[in-house]
Amino acid sequence: MKKRFNLTDLDCASCAAKMEQAIKKLPGVRDASVSFLTQKLTLDADDARFDAIVQEVVKVCKKVEPDCVIHV
Repeated sequence: MKKRFNLTDLDCASCAAKMEQAIKKLPGVRDASVSFLTQKLTLDADDARFDAIVQEVVKVCKKVEPDCVIHV
């Protein structure tokens, strides 16, 4: 399943790159893209575990950028 999420308070391009790298390493994630410019996350992940993977993505993003909010 592929979905796009809006982000709020993503403050720098470097943080976006760190998030993207960490998300791509999560089990079940086929591809991920975090755009600082558009403040969007595109996630392509395993259909059966998609909701659980999204929760892991939220945790990863909070570690890198505590103020960033993913609108699920």
